[in-house]
Amino acid sequence: MAAPVESPVLARPNIGEELTIGHPEVSDGVACWRIAEATGVLDLNSRYAYLLWCRDFAATSVVARHGGDVIGFVTGFRRPEVPSTLVVWQVGVDAAARGRGVAAAMLDALFDRVPGVDHLEATVTPDNTGSIALFNRFAERRGAPVHRGELFGAELLGNGHAPEILFRIGPVGR
Repeated sequence: MAAPVESPVLARPNIGEELTIGHPEVSDGVACWRIAEATGVLDLNSRYAYLLWCRDFAATSVVARHGGDVIGFVTGFRRPEVPSTLVVWQVGVDAAARGRGVAAAMLDALFDRVPGVDHLEATVTPDNTGSIALFNRFAERRGAPVHRGELFGAELLGNGHAPEILFRIGPVGR
């Protein structure tokens, strides 16, 4: 398999240093798992799941690196019934890099490198203000409408999980 193509992301307003954003390698799954675990808010999958994700969904996922270390990730996939829709599964950023535009840079880079997509979907719990702002700002930057509605209710998710609100953004301009 060819090495992932990485592109530099030059300084954005909230990023003080240069990041490199590229598709993940299998070994990046461990760092993604650690970041997800450390957030304390993401639904944590097994380490095995992150390794598989970095292998099987690398083309629709990205990692952000600083100094060679993975400091963030976005996992995604094309919706099987609607392949023009990129579904964002998880966004995670290392605590030391939060609040500096890393998540926004990764989301933009991912959407721009997945060919043939014109919509983005993600689910967010109502109390996750950071993710709500992230997806709303993505829509604003792209001049795209946002449609929101409950996808899965708390009764389906169980164990006190809050409902998941679907954010469907698009059509998205490039």
